[in-house]
Amino acid sequence: MERKPKKSIGGAIVIGILAVVVGLCISVQISSNQSDTVGGLIPSVQVNDLETQLKNLRMEKEAAVQALLDTEARLAEIEADRISDDAFLQTLSSELEKYKMSAGVVDVKGPGIVITIDDPIPTEENPGDGYSTIMVHSDLMLSLVNKLKEAGAEAISINGNRIVANTEISLAGSNVNINGNPTAPPYIISAIGDPETMESAITIRYGIVELMRGTYALQVNIAKQEEITITRYSGIITFRYATPYAPVEAPVTEEDPSAEGEGGTGEGEE
Repeated sequence: MERKPKKSIGGAIVIGILAVVVGLCISVQISSNQSDTVGGLIPSVQVNDLETQLKNLRMEKEAAVQALLDTEARLAEIEADRISDDAFLQTLSSELEKYKMSAGVVDVKGPGIVITIDDPIPTEENPGDGYSTIMVHSDLMLSLVNKLKEAGAEAISINGNRIVANTEISLAGSNVNINGNPTAPPYIISAIGDPETMESAITIRYGIVELMRGTYALQVNIAKQEEITITRYSGIITFRYATPYAPVEAPVTEEDPSAEGEGGTGEGEE
């Protein structure tokens, strides 16, 4: 009867030791989680690793872009050698260049205007609320781009982003995305076309520029230039649903000359 207390004491000791071990494990886990949250050793290592990966990806992209440019230059040389003595190929090449410029996949240059848009200057009466006016009202830039197109702009870019058929100008979080690239003010819009026509179209009374300046107090500066260079669209254009449409012509069937003879017209049967 005296051995039972000894067994219970031994079991209590074992349970106590297990409780201490479990408590230590929980403490280590909690401290590890806290270090992850507040920026301990593990997050620092992860950040450095991600920075290294980003740097490597940028280097790979630059190398790929340079390889693409070299290949295109070589291809242009080959095409020039092939079409130099062929008038028909020269015509096709000229038409192809027009389509490339229209699609925005080549660099272009020419006369035009450069429009710089920035947020209002803070004053004592209107110190601002900490938000970018032009970014909150990014639809104003979309309206401006449409007015430039209506005025005959042949190429447009915003902060170096070429405007093409599938370009989006949308507010995403704290940035305005253009071609999927985050941008921020000041916004520099370059447009190639007739400078006088484009300037008149956007500065007309009650027009888009007057709206920007008068209603939203935006800083808008317009400069006409004799030559502007606009770089190509840097993204990848893919079509998932659209395919070239080629109407199918109905097959032409030849009439059987014996059909008339067999059917007869009724003449000469008497």
